[in-house]
Amino acid sequence: MPAVLSALVVMVAGCHQSEPGVGPDERRTANPQRDDSSMLLGAGDLGSDWRADAARTGSPPWPWEQDTCPHYRSGDYPAKSHRRAAVQRYYRLADGSAAHHVVETYEPGWAERNLDDVRRVLLRCASYRVLGSQVSFDVVDPRYFEGLGMLVRGRIAHADIPDTVTYFVMLRRGETVSTVSLPDPGSQVAVDSIAARAVARLG
Repeated sequence: MPAVLSALVVMVAGCHQSEPGVGPDERRTANPQRDDSSMLLGAGDLGSDWRADAARTGSPPWPWEQDTCPHYRSGDYPAKSHRRAAVQRYYRLADGSAAHHVVETYEPGWAERNLDDVRRVLLRCASYRVLGSQVSFDVVDPRYFEGLGMLVRGRIAHADIPDTVTYFVMLRRGETVSTVSLPDPGSQVAVDSIAARAVARLG
C-alpha cells in the first residue's frame, strides 16, 4: 500500500524530487508574489464531509509534474517558470482520501502556453508503469466547461486491489489557471458542480 500511495501523490500533487540539469527557476514560481487565497475552493465546495488539511509552506508545485514518468523531463515545460503567483489548499476525508487545489497566475501570454505544456505531458506520459502499477491519463473533455479548460481522468491500475481514479479539473480565465484534483466522486454531475464553483472563485 505505501507504494500505491506514493504513486497517487505523484498524480495528485506533483513531485518535489530534484532533477539533474534543471535550474531552480524551472521548478519554482518566477518572481513569486502573494496571491488571494479566496480563489481557492473551500472544503464545503467539495462536499459536506470534506475538511481542509494542514497548510503547506513554500510555493506550490506545478500540478503536472510527473518525475516518475520515463518520458518526462521538467525542463521541457517552461511555462511554470513564468508563474507570478500560486496558492494551494489540500483537503481530506475521514477515510484518508485527498483532494488538492492550485491557483496559478502567469506572466502575460504564459497561461495559454501552460495549457500547451499540460497537453504535452499528457501525450508523453499517457501511460507508464511505476511502483508495480500502471499510471494512465485520459482527456475526458479537451474543451471542458464551454472551452474554459480541460477535464482529465487519471487512473492507477493495481494488480490486487481496485483501481484508483482521480479527476483533474483545469480551468483558465485570463492569465489565471485553476487546477482541482479529486478522487472520483462517482458522477460527471458532481465533477461539473465542483468545476462551476472553481470558475466562480476566479471571478
